[in-house]
Amino acid sequence: MFSVLRSERGFSLAEIMLTVAVAGTLMAVAVPIMQDVSASAKLGEAARLVERELQDARLRAVSSNRTLRVRANCPGTGFIRTVEVLGTAADSPTGRCSSSAYPYPPDLDLITLPNYDGPVRVIPNSATVTAPDIQFLPDGTAQVVAAGVATTISGERTLTITRRSVSRTVTVNAAGKIRLVIQ
Repeated sequence: MFSVLRSERGFSLAEIMLTVAVAGTLMAVAVPIMQDVSASAKLGEAARLVERELQDARLRAVSSNRTLRVRANCPGTGFIRTVEVLGTAADSPTGRCSSSAYPYPPDLDLITLPNYDGPVRVIPNSATVTAPDIQFLPDGTAQVVAAGVATTISGERTLTITRRSVSRTVTVNAAGKIRLVIQ
């Protein structure tokens, strides 16, 4: 009589254990790499925000024929704000960083100043910026501001954006060229 051949289906215990071991090894390698990629992306997002704020301030200074200043850590660590330079005692960091005294959007009356202050922006992902204030003149050139005194930039000024002890830099030269340095 005929005997029916039965095929064996399924996986042996050894095959399953080998598959689990390979998958576990791949996961052990992939998780730290993904964490590094995520941290780098978050730092990059913060650096791009700072670079865009500088680019926007330069563009608005030229188009409005006004001097605009980008202030890091305004009103506190982890914030950035662009303010119009008034040439008065109100230009102090504490005075101009107050969003209650100088709200955004400013009033629409062109006679009263300031008219070109920007919003207080949060630098994302708990990143911080160590930098001097940079101001842009109506011709697009840049100056560095220290202790309320604006001076021409010699070479390049570096703004350092740091998150969890990893940094990226944005540079500004006297001609107003802004560059995000990718490392």
